[in-house]
Amino acid sequence: MSEETPHVPVLLQETLECFTAMPPDGTFVDCTLGYGGHSEAILTKFPGVRLVGIDRDPEAIAFSTRRLAPFKERFEAMRGSFSKVLPQLLAQRDDICGVLADFGVSSLQLDKKERGFSFLSENLDMRMNPDAALSAYEVVNHYPQEELERIFRDYAEERQWRKAARAVVEARSRKPIESGKELSEVLGRVLPKKGRTNPATALFQAIRIEVNDELGEIVRLLDALEANQPVGAVVGLITFHSLEDRLVKQRFRKWMRACICPPEAFRCTCGADHALGETLGKKPRTAGAEELKANPRSRSAKLRCFKFKER
Repeated sequence: MSEETPHVPVLLQETLECFTAMPPDGTFVDCTLGYGGHSEAILTKFPGVRLVGIDRDPEAIAFSTRRLAPFKERFEAMRGSFSKVLPQLLAQRDDICGVLADFGVSSLQLDKKERGFSFLSENLDMRMNPDAALSAYEVVNHYPQEELERIFRDYAEERQWRKAARAVVEARSRKPIESGKELSEVLGRVLPKKGRTNPATALFQAIRIEVNDELGEIVRLLDALEANQPVGAVVGLITFHSLEDRLVKQRFRKWMRACICPPEAFRCTCGADHALGETLGKKPRTAGAEELKANPRSRSAKLRCFKFKER
């Protein structure tokens, strides 16, 4: 990838279509600024919005600030986790018109071996925020076996979770596992082959989820939106993992519930007027054939959109 285009934003056209339902002006929050692809498209298509981009990665902040320099009057970058920054913005600003989060790891982070995300990495890192204390090295080499089993079972949904955890513990007892290459080899020896896909793919993703508390971040983002309910705003959330999508789907379903009476109630007494808004589309948006061909990593991406009701 070139310096000019380090990351192809996933589901770009679908994302723009989603946000045509938002108010024409106000503050748009890109919770996962990354390398600015989605933000650039939003700023171009919706000239009435001001955009705040949030990211934990200083490299992403620096690149996006350069990329979005033509929009400097309408763009502001904020470094931090979106679970901390978004609640502040929702509390401080009453003009939030759109909120976007792309929960995937950027191609640049995956492809840069020094970031320690890939099977070919010479190190084990996987931190989206390079200043964070917890890295993949700590998880792999110092977590108790039962904690590794939990991660592989719950986050990777791997059937051989116990065998995989045991293999890691046995390997590190001889010497620390210091690279993605080593970890991939250790796991590859005990996991069944899955076509051309590296058998350790889901386990690497599970370790990354643990290192960055990715599911916790999503829950806190949803909690912040539920607590503040930006009037008329559209929320677009892009997931890449079944656990992520389940969190979003279940919360959107809760937000659409008009009646909040207990299930055992004989009849509704709450007024059935408690829905916070509605989903935009019955099913999640997914990549089309052209995008799948150009960017195979988009195959697991799902975009779900929700519009909070007007007051």
